[in-house]
Amino acid sequence: MPNQVISSLTVPVNVGGTITNTTFDLKDAYARERLSELGSALYWMGVTTTELSDGATTNPITINGESVTAEVGGMAQYDGTEYAWDGSAWQEIGHANFGALAFKDEATGSFTPSGNIQVTVGSDAATATVNSITAVGTLPSWSVSSEVLTFDAGSLPTKGADQTVVSDTGTITAAFTGTAGTVTVS
Repeated sequence: MPNQVISSLTVPVNVGGTITNTTFDLKDAYARERLSELGSALYWMGVTTTELSDGATTNPITINGESVTAEVGGMAQYDGTEYAWDGSAWQEIGHANFGALAFKDEATGSFTPSGNIQVTVGSDAATATVNSITAVGTLPSWSVSSEVLTFDAGSLPTKGADQTVVSDTGTITAAFTGTAGTVTVS
């Protein structure tokens, strides 16, 4: 295929939930040249820690800590730039054109809200009065000294002031008052 000129590319496209084969004309000479050098379909290999540059011949490369040998059409990303293996060297495709996430089998995401949660207790809450104890008192005890038995009856707990507590919360509402958040996708 290196001697052929590619003037169009047909790919499946999802239009309103229906997959249709759509043909795109390739008008860019550089794109046609790079695609013709590949000689087969592109496939995503992953993000590499091996330093790559246009024309580099390093193969295998390291992806996720493992040695991976590229085959013709293999694409890898190094430092935000994508490269395709043409069988003898890496060809620079561009800077973050495809993106590693687009080729992942799975992706995870997380959302971190930025703001406050405001809790409001309604006026229908019920209250009750309870007695607090400020001192627990002492237990009865006895002792023997020189044939004399001494008995101490102990003391009762000391009651403190009455306290009002919520016995039924009634209506509780919580509202998020933030206006921003961070979405992280990896």
